[in-house]
Amino acid sequence: MSKLNKDDLPEWHRYFAATANNRAWELSTQERTAAQDQEMLNAAHASAYHWSSVGTELHQMRATMLLAEVHALLGFGRSAYSFAEDMRAFFTSQETPDWELAFTHTIHAHASHVNGAMEEYARSFAEAERAIESIADDEDRAIVLQTFNLVPKP
Repeated sequence: MSKLNKDDLPEWHRYFAATANNRAWELSTQERTAAQDQEMLNAAHASAYHWSSVGTELHQMRATMLLAEVHALLGFGRSAYSFAEDMRAFFTSQETPDWELAFTHTIHAHASHVNGAMEEYARSFAEAERAIESIADDEDRAIVLQTFNLVPKP
């Protein structure tokens, strides 16, 4: 077995961050078994770990967004809401693409609902609806709707 060259570590971190991210998002929008729930949780945390090693603040906040959604899906209200608050503060404080802003409000609504923060949930749900309507690209809107449709309706 050959030794890993330390100069290659950033490339490996990026590879595993993206691969774990994609797997967690894929699992998040489908029906899952208990084993797949665990895989989704592990993949989301693995992605966050690897992005924390080599990612920009944007990568890290996208990983936080994923953590918020995964924790919400699994019913972990307190942690989902904490992650959602962090990522919402980041994405709403700067210029953000329309699809990403819609994800921000959608996931914040989901995490708020699971955490029992019903006023925040109602506000974020309404903001998500408005943001989704404002997405210019139909394909981007369809992708966001996969996640939005998992959020309980008021």
